[in-house]
Formats: sequence, C-alpha cells, structure tokens
Amino acid sequence: MPTERHRYMITETEDVRSALATAARQWPGETPSQLLQHLIEAGRRALQGDVERRRRAIVESAGMFSDFYPPDYVERLHAEWPE
Repeated sequence: MPTERHRYMITETEDVRSALATAARQWPGETPSQLLQHLIEAGRRALQGDVERRRRAIVESAGMFSDFYPPDYVERLHAEWPE
C-alpha cells in the first residue's frame, strides 16, 4: 500500500520472537505487525515513565544534603585546583 510514512524492517531474532510471543499472550488475535506496534507503544510509555520518575526524584531530593557542606564549600573546592 503506498504511503508517505517511513517504513521499518525488522529481522525476527530470538529476542524479537520471544517479545512477539509475550505480546501475543497480552493481545491475542493480533497480527505480528499489530503486536510490534503494541510493543513499541508499551516501550514508549515505560521509558517516558522512567524519565518522569527520575525528574520527580531530582526535584524531591534537591537541597536534601545542603546541610552537610559549609556555605563556601564549592568555592574552597575550586580554590584547591590550579587554573
């Protein structure tokens, strides 16, 4: 079918075959192409969730250890290194 969109070709390695088998249990009756689309979307959601969790952790921990270092710690640390 003609399309303006990019098409991708993927070789069925053992990992791909295993992923398709797992996807077929999750989405029975779907074609391999549909299963790949489901897997790609599930992977995108998982990765996006990881990024959001990391950002939340950074925001939540910001300043958490500021009491461990004196206010001029960074300046003193830089002064120890030659220019």
